[in-house]
Amino acid sequence: MRALFSLARPTGVSSRYLQRAYSSQVPSLVKIHDIPAPSSGRIRILSLSRPEARNAISRQLLQELRNAVHDIDSEYERVNPAAKTGLGASVEVPQQQRFGGAAGVDAKAPTRAVILASEVDSCFCAGADLKERKGMSESETQDFLSNLRQTFAKLADLPIPTISAISSLALGGGLELGLCTHFRVLASTAQVALPETRLGIIPGAGGTYRLPALIGVSRARDLILTGRRVSAAEAYFLGIADRLVEVVPEDGEAQEQLMKRAGDEVLREAIKLAGEICAGAPTAVRSALFAVSGKMTSPGNPAAAENAMYDGVVKTEDRNEALKAFAEKRKPIFTGR
Repeated sequence: MRALFSLARPTGVSSRYLQRAYSSQVPSLVKIHDIPAPSSGRIRILSLSRPEARNAISRQLLQELRNAVHDIDSEYERVNPAAKTGLGASVEVPQQQRFGGAAGVDAKAPTRAVILASEVDSCFCAGADLKERKGMSESETQDFLSNLRQTFAKLADLPIPTISAISSLALGGGLELGLCTHFRVLASTAQVALPETRLGIIPGAGGTYRLPALIGVSRARDLILTGRRVSAAEAYFLGIADRLVEVVPEDGEAQEQLMKRAGDEVLREAIKLAGEICAGAPTAVRSALFAVSGKMTSPGNPAAAENAMYDGVVKTEDRNEALKAFAEKRKPIFTGR
């Protein structure tokens, strides 16, 4: 467990996720930690913990990740604003009667941001577990891929900000996992790649469409066809990384110590980013996230999402609180209402 997690409150829900599909005797591969968010709610950290396999995505790890993502998603419901907008798209609003999912009912503590991290200093995620894959039948492989794609899609569709904290290797499915989050914070010690063509396949969990959408077709084509590893600095230049944390080796520092420090520093920066985002009003943050997603945008009406979301947030209690706080020269206290 990262020393930085002493700042967090372990939720105790890891074992609950595990019991859904695995014996409670098996160690959890996705550690779950909560940190209080500004004003209200929590920042949830999902930390991959499979050191013997460099966090390779096995069936157990995938199931735990799927359960964790589903639990967060279940805190929010979808409503159809078609009556207001005429566009029929879905937007996300909080369920006021239930927050926390498997963590329990807690109307004061919704998850407001998610951070994907690693308990393994040498690797964020090495992609799919090829050793396990080798022993799968064709039908088992298809079931695994279907589960993987659905889990990644659900993560990418979460209605709250998501952040990947990457300090080391993110390869293949590991990078595809990072591409599912809204933000990627990389330490200067990180390297990323989609090496699938060198293994006789292609990216199969969103890499061929999420990466081009992020950095453009030409640059994505280069990385996917060559399969080359990209440094953190180049990843930042290309637009894969949103924040770059410089970690400089200290005199006499061993590589193992450097990577541990890099892991701590990149997680600290990810928590800082999540806190900066959560300093905004919860409904406004989710509405802005939806507006820039393009889910309601049409060629003839590019402002549709912005207009619909603005009409919703301007009527909230948090909007009134912000105006009152401004007049009183103090920081607003947002409640998510």
